[in-house]
Amino acid sequence: MAGIIPTISSGVAGPLGVIHLPRLWSKVILSATGQLADDYDECGMGFDQMVLDGLGIDREAALQYLKDNVPTYPQFENWVIEQNGGSIDQATIDSLNADIRGYNHADETRESILGAAGIEDDGSIPDAVNLNNLDDWTEFHASLTS
Repeated sequence: MAGIIPTISSGVAGPLGVIHLPRLWSKVILSATGQLADDYDECGMGFDQMVLDGLGIDREAALQYLKDNVPTYPQFENWVIEQNGGSIDQATIDSLNADIRGYNHADETRESILGAAGIEDDGSIPDAVNLNNLDDWTEFHASLTS
């Protein structure tokens, strides 16, 4: 696997308080600079799209801004705020964060991720944020040992 595996968790927020936004930023700028690991979407239809939709951000506009400018994370957050007329209310952020934290992968996806990580699927890790963390860490470790 060539490239950098993004290990910023979907559960991480920047100063704005939106979880997953730092991960979205990192994946797109890694892709824009030719450094994203082959098996990773620069901007997928799961949490990436959920964040864009939740913040009212046009997907193509965000991708173009990130690819054309390769901004720092604070610059990207400022751009997001500008796209929302200069502010984003806390209720919007809280609702989006709750949606991300509350999302669970399908059984097949959960079983696959846990199996690859060598963890028994006893139902104790249902949420996509933690499962995605395990998936990243498994892929990261594999990239170091292969």
